[in-house]
Amino acid sequence: MKLFLDTAIVDEVREAASWGILGGVTTNPTLVMKSGRKFKEVVIEICNLVDGPVSAEVTSEKAEDMMKEAREFVTWHENIVVKFPMTEEGMKAVSQASKEGIKSNVTLVFTPNQALVAARAGATMVSPFVGRLDDIKEDGMQVVREIVEIFCIYEIETKVLAASIRHPEHVRQAALAGADYCTMPFSVMKELFKHPLTDAGLKKFAEDWAKAKK
Repeated sequence: MKLFLDTAIVDEVREAASWGILGGVTTNPTLVMKSGRKFKEVVIEICNLVDGPVSAEVTSEKAEDMMKEAREFVTWHENIVVKFPMTEEGMKAVSQASKEGIKSNVTLVFTPNQALVAARAGATMVSPFVGRLDDIKEDGMQVVREIVEIFCIYEIETKVLAASIRHPEHVRQAALAGADYCTMPFSVMKELFKHPLTDAGLKKFAEDWAKAKK
């Protein structure tokens, strides 16, 4: 499973890329707004830092207008994957994007049925939102498991990107579920390095080394 960062903060992407573990980046209009920068500028800068897919989301409601955005996005950089919403118009756009060789990520997926529809429309990847399902007392990770199982049964090539990740346990569960990608906030990615016994061990080694040098 590849680890993606869910952000529009370029400094976060730069830092994560320096760790050698970053497989891609997902963005959305809310994240770009929080960055305080222009959408195109941010996306291109992120693409130049990451050797992997970078999702850029359309904001139009009609398929024809979504495709206008998509065709522009893919001229910015070869790493761009266009995010389309899980709507009927969105699936029209995904189908057309597939015909034109434009990679797509279907966002706001909450059921295996939605994922199957997106895959059959030609989506490159689908993004089930784990945390948001958990918020309404549903089992978000079970949805990921079922999508992975369905895709395996029918040998569907569409990738599964676990999204709306809230904590490291979600990352572990996504990996065990067989998700292809897992996208997370910078704060969660940093937590993947952490364990109290690691910290205690490092402290002990440092103390022993200080004694040995005396």
